[in-house]
Amino acid sequence: MNAHFLEPLDVLFLRGNRLFGDAGSYGESMVPPWPSAVAGAIRSAILARDGIDPAAFGTGEIEHVTLGTPGRPGDFQITDFQLAWRGESGEGRLERLYWLPADLVATRSDAGGIELHRITPHPPGYGIDSSMPTVQLPVLAQQDRTKPASGLWLNEAGMANWLAGELPDVDRHLVAADRLWGLDERVGIGMDRASRRADDGKLFTLQAVVMKPGVGFVASVEGDALDDGVLLRFGGDGRGAVVSRVDAPAPQGDLTAIAEAGRCRLVLTTPGIFPDGWRLPGMAEDAGFELLGVRGRVVCAAVPRAEVISGWDLARWQPKPAQRAAPAGSVYWLEDLEATPEQLRKLADHGLWPASGYDARRRAEGFNCFVFSTY
Repeated sequence: MNAHFLEPLDVLFLRGNRLFGDAGSYGESMVPPWPSAVAGAIRSAILARDGIDPAAFGTGEIEHVTLGTPGRPGDFQITDFQLAWRGESGEGRLERLYWLPADLVATRSDAGGIELHRITPHPPGYGIDSSMPTVQLPVLAQQDRTKPASGLWLNEAGMANWLAGELPDVDRHLVAADRLWGLDERVGIGMDRASRRADDGKLFTLQAVVMKPGVGFVASVEGDALDDGVLLRFGGDGRGAVVSRVDAPAPQGDLTAIAEAGRCRLVLTTPGIFPDGWRLPGMAEDAGFELLGVRGRVVCAAVPRAEVISGWDLARWQPKPAQRAAPAGSVYWLEDLEATPEQLRKLADHGLWPASGYDARRRAEGFNCFVFSTY
């Protein structure tokens, strides 16, 4: 597995799936973008490196040795994609930054201090019923009401603590978004294609993402790799980013301890595109779970509001289908776990996809990645 650090050389336009360009419209940027954005950027660079005509590749006339074809992907796959930084100075050790797992809630006191609280599974009280198929519900126990705090990221040390079942430390493990990037609004002008001049009354606004020094993205790649110093066209308008090969293994849970305990948490590190909404692949109506030899029971789930994944298919020159996805950071609790450490590792490497019949293109783009955690 090869880890690539992508450091922007310019502002980035990381567009979501909302239309923009009409008069008065506003194009928001999303940080981080979907893993499909970096998959497309790296694949385009690989095609350029190997002298492959992108148009011929897009129509399936040429099959690349690692990329395969757009309809039949090869061995190339994004196995992890996260925001990353080199610390406050911009020159320190590279570390990943993660969405807060959904079982962690950050609140802000009246004095301005940040506190972290843990959501835990609890059986519903007497007389309480819900449509959830799980036997327990995620509960945040608080004596007093507090205001939620947003825009916080978990560094690698904090993620390692969480994977070990510990509560991350606010001062040492949380990073505010304003220390990582800023937003700069840019005005665009609609063009008349026939006359090649500005069209009347067609001003629109876009958000440009301005990364702080040493802030970028880490993508773990299987099947191929780029050399140091390669320039990528990344995001909207093909803004530049430089690639650095790095030794940056992602934090992992203790699979031996998890197998012995017979229970675990599972957290999505990239959005999960599942056939049944928030339900994991292999999850039955009674919340039983079986996937690639790993068996258990989903007893609880903390899944934020679904997002819609789409994108632009360069090969077919058309929008990709819009699909609902469970957001990165979604947490599932599994009990009655029956699996060896090797089976757990195999599932983590494969991602939350069935053994066959899955969408190979979305898997190659890096969706449905996760890690196991003790609890």
